[in-house]
Amino acid sequence: MSHLLADTRVVYGRYLRQTLRSHIGLVFGLLQPTLFLAFFGPLLEDVPLGGSGDSWQTLVPGLLVQLGLFSAAFAGFGIIMEKQLGIVERMRVTPVSRLALLLGRVLRDATQLLVQSLLLVLLGVAFGLRAPVLGVLIGFAFVSLLGVSLASLSYAFAMRVNTIQEFAPVINSINLPAMLLSGILLPMALAPVWLDTVSHFVPFRYLVDAVRAAFVGDYGGDMALGALVAVGLAVVSITLGTRIFRKAGA
Repeated sequence: MSHLLADTRVVYGRYLRQTLRSHIGLVFGLLQPTLFLAFFGPLLEDVPLGGSGDSWQTLVPGLLVQLGLFSAAFAGFGIIMEKQLGIVERMRVTPVSRLALLLGRVLRDATQLLVQSLLLVLLGVAFGLRAPVLGVLIGFAFVSLLGVSLASLSYAFAMRVNTIQEFAPVINSINLPAMLLSGILLPMALAPVWLDTVSHFVPFRYLVDAVRAAFVGDYGGDMALGALVAVGLAVVSITLGTRIFRKAGA
């Protein structure tokens, strides 16, 4: 365990330093949610959304999940480039734990996502968001688990393909319907019955509902179900990612 922790710290530090040198990536990762916040949020202020909380308590939690959905899902781009540059080949001959190679990357992605989430919430407060501090912190925990899960799956898939041209269309084809069916921008309670029914098969919906419940201070059933889904998704994703990394000798 101490060997795993030490290896994970080394890998995490390497990729964190790499991220800190890329200021453009941090800024543009926030661009799309910020545009939704600025241009879409004001349209909802006088619209009955069918749930507890105001429009900002509905939109900002959804944008947090959207931020995790898009930034973590595309994390595999980096490892494809590393494969093409021969970096992965060099890592294969080191004694570093294969699980640490995954965890270090994933924890870096979760850290980046937390920073972006904090900035997004601060922007939301400037626009009118009011939420309990505990609820916001719980929301960050959900988003972090989502980031860990999707980054693990993204890295696992990236290890199975050789080019960005193979990777990007698949991720885009999954992300768009997942976003629409999760109720990220508007609650699925506003959807037709058939669409609402279909959305129950998308795990991200439960995370959106849980974060929205946290932002209005409701720590009951929606949050418990969301926590169960988030933890289950993280366990499955990390297990699958670790298995593929070990098999590939990454």
